[in-house]
Amino acid sequence: MRRRGLTVVLGAVVAALLLLGIGQVRVPYVVESAGPTVDTLTAVDENGELCDPGAKDAAKGCHEVISVTGESGAPAVSKSDGQLRLVTVNVQSSTDLLSVIRGWWSDEEAVVPYELLYPPDQSREEIDQQGQEDFKNSQTSAETAALRELGYPVRVTVSKVVAGGASDGKLKVGDVIDTVDGAAVTSNGKLLELIQAKPAGTTLKLGVTRDGAPATVEVTTKPASDSDATPRVGIEVDTKQPHPFTLNIKLDDIAGPSAGLMFTLGIIDKLKPEDLTGGKIIAGTGTIDDEGNVGPIGGIPQKLYGAKDAGAKWFLTPADNCEEAKANALPGLPLVKVGTLDDALSALQTIREGGTPPSC
Repeated sequence: MRRRGLTVVLGAVVAALLLLGIGQVRVPYVVESAGPTVDTLTAVDENGELCDPGAKDAAKGCHEVISVTGESGAPAVSKSDGQLRLVTVNVQSSTDLLSVIRGWWSDEEAVVPYELLYPPDQSREEIDQQGQEDFKNSQTSAETAALRELGYPVRVTVSKVVAGGASDGKLKVGDVIDTVDGAAVTSNGKLLELIQAKPAGTTLKLGVTRDGAPATVEVTTKPASDSDATPRVGIEVDTKQPHPFTLNIKLDDIAGPSAGLMFTLGIIDKLKPEDLTGGKIIAGTGTIDDEGNVGPIGGIPQKLYGAKDAGAKWFLTPADNCEEAKANALPGLPLVKVGTLDDALSALQTIREGGTPPSC
C-alpha cells in the first residue's frame, strides 16, 4: 500500500511538472484583449489615468487629452456632461500555451498568429515606429477634418512652379487653388484626385485666389514621364488651415490610426457650444482622413468589451466593420453605423434628441 501511495504521489508530481513545462512553452501566437479606453474630453496623467488637471494632481503630470490654447477671436472652449471614449486593444505578444488555450475558449480574447502582427521582415522597433507614425498621422487628419467642420477650410497653396511644367507661366507661387473644373479643392489629396481624374493632355480650369482676388487659370496636364502617363500640372503645394487657436493632442502609450474619429469628435465638441454627447457615454473607433471619411480598424470584438466595461451606451462603428461588429455584438451596447464624419455628427444629434440613429 505504501508503494502504491508513493507511486500515486510521484505520478501526480510528474504530471504537475509536465503541465508546468507545457504551460511555459512559447507558441507563435499573440493574445488580444480589451485595452484601456480614454475619454477624449477629459484630462489624464502620465499613465493615461483619469485625473483632475487642478493643483492637487499637478505632480502627476495631468494634462488635457485635447488642449486648446485660445487667441484673439478664438471660440470659447466648452465643457461636456458626457464622454467621447476612444477604445484600444491590448496585445500580449509573449505568450505560452496555457494563455493561448485560455484565449481560444474566451469570448473576450482573440488568438492571432504572431507573424500577422509582427511580420518576419520587420523588426519590433520598425513596427512600433510605424504604429507611432500612424497615430500621429491620425491626429493630423483629425485636426484637419474637425477644423473644416468648424468653418476653417484647408487652403492648398502653390509653393513651387516647376520650370517647363504644365503650369509654368500660368500659376504663381502663393496662388491658392480653390477649385478644379468647378469642384472644390478641400485638401492636397483632393487636388491630386481631381487632376488625375482625367487623362494627361486634358485642359483643366483652376479657380484660384491670387493676391486676394479670384481668378481662373487654364492648365493642360502633362504625363509624368515617357513611361508614366499619370497627369501632372507641374507644381508643389503647401496645405494651410488658418485658425485663431492652437490645438494639441497628447496621449502616450497608444499607437495606430484607429482613434482618428474620436479625436475629431473631441475637437469639435470642445470648440462648439453644444454638447455633442447629450450627457451620455459614447464610445467609438475608426480611422479618419482629411476629407472626413471613416475607415475600418482591427480588434472590433475586444474594443466592444472595452467600451461596455467603460459604461458606454452607444458604439460608433465604421461601416466597413459592421458585419464583424454585429457578429460580436454585446447586449446593451447599440452599434451605430458611420461612414463619414457627417454620419457621426448626425448620429450624435439623433441620440441627443432621443432618437435611434442608423445601426449596423
